[in-house]
Amino acid sequence: MRRDPATGAPDFFSFARDYLHVYMPRVRALSPKTIEAYRISLECFLGYLAEAEHTGREHVSFDHFDRQHLKAWLAWMTDERRYAPKTVALRLSAVKAFLAYAAQEDITLVALSQAARALKTPAQPRKPVDYLTAPETRAILAAHTGNTPKSRRNRMLLILLYDTAARVSEITGLTLQDLSLTEPGHLTLTGKGNKTRVVPLTGKTIGHLRVYLAEFHDNAAQLPATRPLFYSPHRGQPAALSADTVSAMLKEAARAARETCPSIPASIHCHLLRKTKAMDLYQQGIPLPVIMRLLGHENASTTSAFYAFATLDMMRQAISAATPAINVPATEPLSADKLKALYSLR
Repeated sequence: MRRDPATGAPDFFSFARDYLHVYMPRVRALSPKTIEAYRISLECFLGYLAEAEHTGREHVSFDHFDRQHLKAWLAWMTDERRYAPKTVALRLSAVKAFLAYAAQEDITLVALSQAARALKTPAQPRKPVDYLTAPETRAILAAHTGNTPKSRRNRMLLILLYDTAARVSEITGLTLQDLSLTEPGHLTLTGKGNKTRVVPLTGKTIGHLRVYLAEFHDNAAQLPATRPLFYSPHRGQPAALSADTVSAMLKEAARAARETCPSIPASIHCHLLRKTKAMDLYQQGIPLPVIMRLLGHENASTTSAFYAFATLDMMRQAISAATPAINVPATEPLSADKLKALYSLR
């Protein structure tokens, strides 16, 4: 029952239960981690009502989701809980999404959702994206020398992680059926929400993969298609690597690489390789929509905001290209019309 039997008002907890247990997992097919993040955001708001408004859960209704309460909640998260601006924005976004769902289910909640949608959190300062320099990337990819089978596996994994700009979960989830080395070579990655995308492979990476398959997947055509591409033996069977294993392997490579490249940052993680590949493409002039597809970003603003900061070298080259040297002074003064047009530029 979605309405209170006594008042006839929409019942908040009925909507919340359907949203978290039916709509998000079955209709939207969202991952458990995503659903948990939304649940935590709703719990955060209920926590505010209990702590600051002294409203027990049994008394919570949609009336508490008006602009006045939501604005006070934002202030509470910032001032009392000292949440980072990004966390505050994520919490508010989750509650807005829930109210939008509720409004679609019940027309009496539309005004409530529209009022919440107009709420904004303080603008967050943008920081330049972190990424590795070319020498740092080369040093890390070459850190595993290939003297042992494990070292050769790890080297191939790091090369593929960088070359495809994949998330670590996408790399660990790869199976033999996801790999195609025939022209044009490509990889099928399964990302967030079980969404797949096809990523091209460079000729050099295809060459590395052929050598890797010959050693670790001998006679691959006869093996199960679901066999993990990167694995470690477990009870005689190939078991897919965990994200923690890949993370530890990257840190091990970074430690070894610092002997020849000390500038490699102390804190390194798999996502840094993904950002590095994307920035490398950006610096080479690849359009953002292409990078967006490679990264699996659905919203172009996600990519453009992420890589909004060009490096000093990129800006310097652009300025130099737009500022030709002046060897001969102008012989004629600009006319009034030309001056007016010049000064009107914004």
